[in-house]
Amino acid sequence: MFGAMLLAFAWVNSPYANYYELIHHAPMSIQVGQWVLAKPMIAWINEGLMVFFFFLIGLEIKREVFEGQLSSLRQVTLPAVAAIGGMLVPAAVYLAFNADDAVAARGWAIPAATDIVMALAFLALLGDRVPTALKIFLTALAIFDDFGTLIVIAAFYTETLSAVSLGLAALGVVSAFILNRLRVSHIAAYVLLGAFLWVAVLKSGVHATLAGVVLAFAIPMRVDGREILKELEHSLNPWVAFAVVPIFAFFNAGIDLAGVTRDSLFGSVSLGVVAGLFVGKQLGVFVSARVAVWLGIASLPPGVNWLQIYGVSLLAGVGFTMSLFIAALAFDEPGAILATNLSIVVGSLLSAISGMLVLNVACRHRTPNVVLPQVPEQSRGKPHVDE
Repeated sequence: MFGAMLLAFAWVNSPYANYYELIHHAPMSIQVGQWVLAKPMIAWINEGLMVFFFFLIGLEIKREVFEGQLSSLRQVTLPAVAAIGGMLVPAAVYLAFNADDAVAARGWAIPAATDIVMALAFLALLGDRVPTALKIFLTALAIFDDFGTLIVIAAFYTETLSAVSLGLAALGVVSAFILNRLRVSHIAAYVLLGAFLWVAVLKSGVHATLAGVVLAFAIPMRVDGREILKELEHSLNPWVAFAVVPIFAFFNAGIDLAGVTRDSLFGSVSLGVVAGLFVGKQLGVFVSARVAVWLGIASLPPGVNWLQIYGVSLLAGVGFTMSLFIAALAFDEPGAILATNLSIVVGSLLSAISGMLVLNVACRHRTPNVVLPQVPEQSRGKPHVDE
């Protein structure tokens, strides 16, 4: 992903920038009889290819809810509260800079998102010094953040709705869950239905990537002893990590410095994004976690101290992929998107560097990897084989 970002940045700021723009806006279409779906390349990337990214997120959320770190109230309270604070405070910080401008205010959700892949990647650089419980906390926090971001996209970044297309999308959703209840294990059936669902959602006005999340929840956990969801998740993960995300980064990180002016760099939108990611995220996550523990509704994970929680709170400000995605939904004017993308990179880098410095100190002495005890199956309810 970093390589794709650097390649796009270098290309756009080279004498061959026009070729990047040519690829970026290259028209592509699919036609079946009189039906035509035509979009520029960047739209196919953001509305088509990113479906696989959101599909994988949906699979991860479903697995964690039924059998993982989100399957019991004791495990989810602290990261859930921290994630809520980590979305509300950055949004408030952004709006403090842009509340008077209706167009600029559309970007309020940009600093509210955390890039789960990059945040965990930075944490992994510290190796075994990081307590297992801290990794679990960040993973659960990022999953709740992703779920909240999906709700925000559906509720606030949806265009004019088409009743007919929504009806077809609903039909696709119902059909997908019928396949689940019939214990259909052939992935091809879900792929075909997923393609229909994607087109219906795309034409409905709701952002098409949400089709991936809905379809993920229809994938059965297991059928006849076969771990369907886990198999699909493990098969899809390398493609998303090494193809989908880098391609998205390449097409969205081409920041032409010639188009960045002092006014745009230090404008209210840019300042709101940087302050939201770097200041708002750390305050929202850390303060919410402290309040939750103080109120007694949550407890600090075993083997984890508050300095480590603060370091993770800083890492939560790395919002690269999701923030870029929301920026493309929030703004139409190229200059605004350009300035916003640059501010996302700046805010994410500040958060990453600061978080790594704090965690390097906090984890200097190896902390025993204390794993949270598993909740007995009978106490949380074993999921149905078809769920």
